[in-house]
Amino acid sequence: MQRVMIITGTRKGIGRHLAEYYLEQGYFVAGCSRSESDLLSSNYSHYCLDVSDELAVKSMVSEIAKKHKRIDYLINNAGIASMNHSFLMPISMVDKIFRTNVYGTFLFCREVGKIMSKKKYGRIINITTFAVPFKLEGEAIYAASKAAVSTLSEILAREYADYGITVNLIGPPAIQTDLIRNVPSEKLDKLLQRQAIHRYGTPDDVFNSINYLLQESSSMVTGQTIYLGGV
Repeated sequence: MQRVMIITGTRKGIGRHLAEYYLEQGYFVAGCSRSESDLLSSNYSHYCLDVSDELAVKSMVSEIAKKHKRIDYLINNAGIASMNHSFLMPISMVDKIFRTNVYGTFLFCREVGKIMSKKKYGRIINITTFAVPFKLEGEAIYAASKAAVSTLSEILAREYADYGITVNLIGPPAIQTDLIRNVPSEKLDKLLQRQAIHRYGTPDDVFNSINYLLQESSSMVTGQTIYLGGV
């Protein structure tokens, strides 16, 4: 029986790596982003949408559920950051960050959770950030949005538990993707020194942690956050 997974934000970065990895594992993967994807596979479907667009999210999830009769896994990876001092942060960017990081995560959890509840089984993994526990300067709004995602996930873990659905969070370490491309190297070096493990993370580090949470034997693990690299 082929498992069905939704991953948000799959056009590039860690989302793209996740999609390719789980396709290699034999899953059917549905991904999304604001732009088209060049990822081609008979087991991959891509949807162009804004994750904060309620009607678009409902349509995507409904289409996948009707076609496959199930959704087993959800990874809420889509996210944006803007690294500015709070004096320089326009409210338009605050709105954009919260709409993508918080509204998008909530919408996918709500809609996919409804489908999972019918089978009494599901695994939801939301992506958070070390900017939350490190209280990183210059990332007030990004960290605040992800702190909201953390609280949301912990409460959803309780709301969804009776339906056989677990909800957990992964906080990846700094990984060399577009998200940190414009961050000064000296700032990244200081960040790596604050971690218990002083190196950049890799997609394999993230896959390993997600695989643990996806296992059927991890049914007692919910409402938890795994920060890779050690915070």
